[in-house]
Amino acid sequence: MNSLPLRSVYLGGRWTAPRAVGTIAVENPATGQVVAEVPDCGSEDVWYAVDAARSALPDWSTTGPAQRIAALSALRDALTKSQEELARTVTREMGSPITFSRRVQVGLPVRVLDGFIDALSAATAEERIGHSLVVREPVGVVAAITPWNYPLHQTVAKVGAAIAAGCTLVLKPSELAPLSAYALAELIDGIGLPPGVFNLVPGRGKTAGAALAGDDGVDLVSFTGSLEAGRRIAAAAAPTVKRTCLELGGKSATLVLSDADLEKAVEDGVRSALHNAGQTCSARTRLLVPRHRLDEALDVVHSVVAAHVPGDPEDPACLLGPLVSAQQRERVLGHLARAAADGARRVTGPDPAARPLHAGHFVAPSVWTDVNPSSALAREEIFGPVLAVMAFDDDEDAVSLANQSQYGLAATVWSADTDRAVSVARRLRVGQVDINDAGFNAAAPFGGYKQSGIGRELGRHGIQEFQEVKSLQLPR
Repeated sequence: MNSLPLRSVYLGGRWTAPRAVGTIAVENPATGQVVAEVPDCGSEDVWYAVDAARSALPDWSTTGPAQRIAALSALRDALTKSQEELARTVTREMGSPITFSRRVQVGLPVRVLDGFIDALSAATAEERIGHSLVVREPVGVVAAITPWNYPLHQTVAKVGAAIAAGCTLVLKPSELAPLSAYALAELIDGIGLPPGVFNLVPGRGKTAGAALAGDDGVDLVSFTGSLEAGRRIAAAAAPTVKRTCLELGGKSATLVLSDADLEKAVEDGVRSALHNAGQTCSARTRLLVPRHRLDEALDVVHSVVAAHVPGDPEDPACLLGPLVSAQQRERVLGHLARAAADGARRVTGPDPAARPLHAGHFVAPSVWTDVNPSSALAREEIFGPVLAVMAFDDDEDAVSLANQSQYGLAATVWSADTDRAVSVARRLRVGQVDINDAGFNAAAPFGGYKQSGIGRELGRHGIQEFQEVKSLQLPR
């Protein structure tokens, strides 16, 4: 990490000095220490980056599947060779436990690239409809604005899709966790992409991000982050009527039906709520269990939470690291104070506000029951290690509870009867549902209903979000 060109921006295929004079301090959230500084770019650096991307577009947009697959394959191989270094970078910049960083923060992006490689030819294929030839073309210049919670994965999901579609792009990583984006840029610099296909401009969301979203040289904005920030991005993009792909918040649920393996289902639900310290948009932060098995479920919850002791994220045994920032810690604690005031009952875990370590932005896990379905704890995205356990009477009640949210990102349904689980899953207003312990599919479409966003990422569907569709009516 010390060798990364952190005081530079990556424009037109080379590292160069930014126009911005200010810098942003990057903090290790486990220690509170500043570990790096990156440029605090604004509209001028954004303009040069967009210009570089537009200049590269005519040539890159006309490449065929073979050249794009070769570029993605080279990037996948480079990521694979650098996995350990990348995992440690993510852990230091945003606090994921190192074991989780190796397996998910870095392991998942490799699988995402495999999904793009496998899907690229089908995603770009032409189609005949009667006397029309339907072709898919790159949308143009993409602004990729990425979050801090999965900084490498979300970046690769956007960069990989843009390259696969034949687009050029400008990446603006989160100011809280930009270091893995710099590491990725170094890898991209080494695989020989034509200058200007990929550009990196760090900066704050309200300055660099807003400038990108509003730039009339950008054809599509792909943003992952909070609902509030997504609304601002959409507003900034609206005057130029550019397309937006928004992956926003979630308040996902685990539904444990009456015939499910309760212990296995509850263990899975608790782990989902707590991994990455709860800083996951698709985290299943509501655990819905049959009313007559609530006490049994809470016993299982206690045993799982007991293993999630906040600790040093660089320790391979650590399961729960810090939150990303002091601001995020205070936000989560504010939610918990409100939950208590609203009548919810905390049933496990030490005082969340007690600092387990002398420094860092740690919050102990907490589980709550007696949760009013209309309360903030049941409806709002907290983004911390917090779980609401709620009881239901039958499948109809479980579906109703799960759908009582402005969000619609993900869910899991547990049942001994797969057909029953699928029937319930079809009634959930969410973008993806796991049945029992089904694993994440990095090639399947990812995205949400309602205010969880617009569009889909990953695999063929993710590539096609970055394409325009054109009909050529041929002579009959």
